[in-house]
Amino acid sequence: MTLSVIIPTLNEEQALGQTLADLPSSHTLQIIIVDGGSTDRTLAIANTFCAHTPMAQLVRAPTGRARQMNEGAKASRGDILLFLHADTQVVEGAPRIIESALANPAVVGGRFDVRFATRSGWGSIIGALMNWRSRTSGIATGDQAIFVRRHIFERLGGFADIPLMEDIEFSRRLKRAGSTVALRQTVTTSFRRWEQQGPLHTILLMWTLRFLYWAGVNPSRLNRWYKVVR
Repeated sequence: MTLSVIIPTLNEEQALGQTLADLPSSHTLQIIIVDGGSTDRTLAIANTFCAHTPMAQLVRAPTGRARQMNEGAKASRGDILLFLHADTQVVEGAPRIIESALANPAVVGGRFDVRFATRSGWGSIIGALMNWRSRTSGIATGDQAIFVRRHIFERLGGFADIPLMEDIEFSRRLKRAGSTVALRQTVTTSFRRWEQQGPLHTILLMWTLRFLYWAGVNPSRLNRWYKVVR
């Protein structure tokens, strides 16, 4: 099986370089950076990386994580698609780990456990709760590096064109398509939102938005309350 890594970006100059540097070095690993209109140095970082990395390319797309990831999937050629946030670094050996998880043909996709780059008490607690909630519910978030078989992704129609909760909406449909795996290996993601807005405030905001989403509130309306942090 071949793997395509799809990374949506929007003004990610602070995080993208490290994420790209931590990707496995392989001539068979396809890396697609999908930019949604960055105005900082993100495009320069991406272009430099693509110029020196086989099987790497930069794609432009309308702003919106779901739209960008769908465009990246269209440009990809891998049997497996790994959707990776620009501020999330994969564990060493990620392609092998994913391929092993998908050795069972009944498994349609999955996600990794997550930990935060900033080691703190709050970070450990929040990461543990995120992983527990995901393992219990079968629902994954984008921070956990969702992966899926290409033909399943295409059959499901990709990510819904919504400005928020696209990861939760997709993973809910994914688990109805077949078995999903919750890997114990971890990816490392930024703690910037919690650092800038405060742990308690951010936890309350996230849980409130998810509750309202499950209650049927339109994601476009929820997006007005979701402050983007860069």
